[in-house]
Amino acid sequence: MIWWRRTPHAAKIDALYGTIVAQARLPAFYAAYGVRDSVEGRFEMLVLHQALVARRIAREPETRPLGPILFERFCRDLDDNLREMGVGDLTVPKKMRAFAEAYLGRARAYDRALDAHDRDACAAAVARNVFGIATVGAGAKRLAHYMEEAARTLEMLDASALLRGAVQFPDPMSIPITIAAA
Repeated sequence: MIWWRRTPHAAKIDALYGTIVAQARLPAFYAAYGVRDSVEGRFEMLVLHQALVARRIAREPETRPLGPILFERFCRDLDDNLREMGVGDLTVPKKMRAFAEAYLGRARAYDRALDAHDRDACAAAVARNVFGIATVGAGAKRLAHYMEEAARTLEMLDASALLRGAVQFPDPMSIPITIAAA
């Protein structure tokens, strides 16, 4: 059922998704930004980075066909992880549906805030989704700033880089702690 492996885009998708996962797992997000180092926290960071790349891919007709394939790769990874954690076959589809809804809602909220250049709205979405709180703290403000930088970095990539499966993210430690005071 892993149809994406048989597409001509398989290597690109694996490269894109591998970079997304590697970035989402960087210790800086958990140690310096205060994201919970838990299944939920790691899911939120994966969603955030997946949404940033999907947003960039959707912006150009040339790269747009990669979007659904990348989303399928993301879903297959979540499915595989659920099964490795021992979630039963009857429960997996329900959890996957909930994951898809969570991803789509978060991606929409992040996209709207980034498109509007509204750091406060982005920080509020991050506080709610990543930190699970209603008040915007220093970690949410810093992560919102990181997202803006990541979106800018991804925008600067040309379509050929994306078509090769090459994406870059900023170093999360390059976002100053003092950004929270701004």
